[in-house]
Amino acid sequence: METKETTTILNDLIQINNDRIEGYERAIKELKDSDQDLKALFIQMIGESHQYKLALASEVAASGEDIDTGTTNSGKIYRVWMDVKAAFTGNDRKSILANCEFGEDAAQKAYKVALEDDDVPAYINSLIADQKESLKLSHDRIKELRDAEA
Repeated sequence: METKETTTILNDLIQINNDRIEGYERAIKELKDSDQDLKALFIQMIGESHQYKLALASEVAASGEDIDTGTTNSGKIYRVWMDVKAAFTGNDRKSILANCEFGEDAAQKAYKVALEDDDVPAYINSLIADQKESLKLSHDRIKELRDAEA
């Protein structure tokens, strides 16, 4: 049986995925026409977060609680920071990727905190761990691309 605390954790992760979706949508707008490889990758990552959100929301709905549809305050700060930084960096690939990595770091932290809660049922903990592992692969791909930029 899920507790109110578990649904709060799930809703926090839904918000992180909302942040991730908005962050990558913003990053796509900053890309140049020559950055089609990044656009395809970012679209894939947006789809990934939609999938994770759906799985998390299903668990929240099953508990009878309301599903959060917003974003986190830190996510809003991240998007504002990305907007300000873009104005100074000229929207080059490396800075866009660095901003995306910053967002991926935030997602990793949120999932890590969620996994540290001992009151989360094992099957939900497994869902969260699987999503965190997949998000780590995305993080590492972004970092690899960023590091490859001159």
